[in-house]
Amino acid sequence: QVQLVESGGGLVQAGGSLRLSCAASGRRVGMKSMGWYRQAPGKQRELVATITSGGTAIYADSVKGRFTISRDNAKNTVYLQMNSLKPEDTAVYYCNADFIPNDAYWGQGTQVTVSS
Repeated sequence: QVQLVESGGGLVQAGGSLRLSCAASGRRVGMKSMGWYRQAPGKQRELVATITSGGTAIYADSVKGRFTISRDNAKNTVYLQMNSLKPEDTAVYYCNADFIPNDAYWGQGTQVTVSS
């Protein structure tokens, strides 16, 4: 089993910054990637960014150049630095961890609200 604990959400004005953290505990063997997804009211959950154990990062087009994902393998923690935030970034952000072969774990979610 894997437990994912998120922190760092909150309310910020447009143009501001927030940093999300997600610490994973429990199973470590076979982890492929960790990342962030988000879900806005009335919309489907969507990928924000993921990063593999080797450090390869993938971003949604909507956040490229504004968000940066990073991970500390020793701490089993992934971070999402969000800059130049826009009202359309408002959503619940969920931490995700993917394991071989096809196991996925999710955090409880943290609210990010960007006011205009």
